[in-house]
Amino acid sequence: MTTQTDRLDRSVMTLAGVLILGAMAPLLDSTIVTIAIHTLGVELHTSVATVQWVSTAYLLALAMAVPITGWSANRFGAKRMWIIALGLFLAGSMLCGVAWNIGSLIAFRVIQGAGGGLMLPILPTILLRAVGRDRIGRLMGVVTLPVVIGPILGPVLGGLLVGHLDWRWIFYVNVPICLAAIILAIRTLQPDPAPTAAALDVTGLLLVSPAIAAIVYGLSQVGDHGFGHAAVLIPIVLGVILLAAFVLRRAAEPLIDLALFRTRSFAASTALMFLTGFGLYGAMLLLPLFYQQARGETVTAAGLLLVPQGIGSLIARTAGGLTDRYGPRPVVLIGIVLTTIGTIPFAISNLSYWLLAIALVIRGAGLSAVNLAVMVGAFRDLEPVQLPHASSTTRIMQQLGGAFGAATLAVVLQNQLHQHSAAAAYAHSFGWAVAFTVIAAAPALFLPGRRVLN
Repeated sequence: MTTQTDRLDRSVMTLAGVLILGAMAPLLDSTIVTIAIHTLGVELHTSVATVQWVSTAYLLALAMAVPITGWSANRFGAKRMWIIALGLFLAGSMLCGVAWNIGSLIAFRVIQGAGGGLMLPILPTILLRAVGRDRIGRLMGVVTLPVVIGPILGPVLGGLLVGHLDWRWIFYVNVPICLAAIILAIRTLQPDPAPTAAALDVTGLLLVSPAIAAIVYGLSQVGDHGFGHAAVLIPIVLGVILLAAFVLRRAAEPLIDLALFRTRSFAASTALMFLTGFGLYGAMLLLPLFYQQARGETVTAAGLLLVPQGIGSLIARTAGGLTDRYGPRPVVLIGIVLTTIGTIPFAISNLSYWLLAIALVIRGAGLSAVNLAVMVGAFRDLEPVQLPHASSTTRIMQQLGGAFGAATLAVVLQNQLHQHSAAAAYAHSFGWAVAFTVIAAAPALFLPGRRVLN
């Protein structure tokens, strides 16, 4: 019998540490590669349009891998799939490091993306099976540390690697992390239970994976073409048609269990995950560009100036325990208020760096509180057998919401830059981000409050 205490037991903390180590690889990698995109273009003698596929190919592979994680965790076991995902990411990293031209690098990034797409949804499945529902918030406060640490360390580490070593080291740095994570996972993770999944829903896979990839690709082109261009509209429309076909079809064992949305807390949480992509995470696109274009800072300096947001996120780790005690709804609403307060100063021109740093601490705390509490809201009322499907579904909603948010704010910024100075354009764009953040409060009202114990 599990004893309910305010403290997670040592075995759970050990398990969390092992999984956090593995998750650090893809989360650090994404920020490091973003910093190094310009250098890769120069070193590999290719255009900006071509080198962007180093990021785009990774993102598309990740998007296509996510839907299969729920089925694969049930069919082959979450432990086995975690190790396979780490192995894929390790192989992709090593191959990227020995890439001989831009084409081979893009191809090997697909392998990396597949590993990352399998890995991140499986992590909460393993951990949520290890603790009771009443301690999910505390657990999320621990396991989301890579999400906080990645944006802090990634730009700094990327700047150091690109500035002082060969570009290949931005991929080789993943090798020791993945190797250590695989060895520890083999030794630490509990054996998987008996398989529960039926045969793979191949038709569903052929519908939903290309659908998500098409939508994400179309949205990634918005910054260059705007929403009305064929390069944007055709893949988005195709993706929506495929998604609609997936939703309308009937399958005995669907790849993604849409019955999850009958649980009110899960439906409200996933809706919130999508909407927060506009205001909360879409604004992440604006922040580094704001410091570079409106304030004239270097890429490395912009990364360092964003550190206060990570500090705020670390401070707000206690939101996990508060969510267990008071329920997701009040914590999410307070987090949205903090995020709004922390974003407003960026909609005001000519504020000092000190004021902006304080605002980023507040914004980081709000983001962290929302992220933790909404994950608790998604999983709290589900049965253990539903966790693998729920993990992949929440990841899909986060990715689509973030893509829509970044695309929308990219269009807003682009239009503003054509009409105003850089400072005024960013002020207007952050104003839109504030408005989107406030709108995200609507589904938060439907999240569960304090759990009534019998």
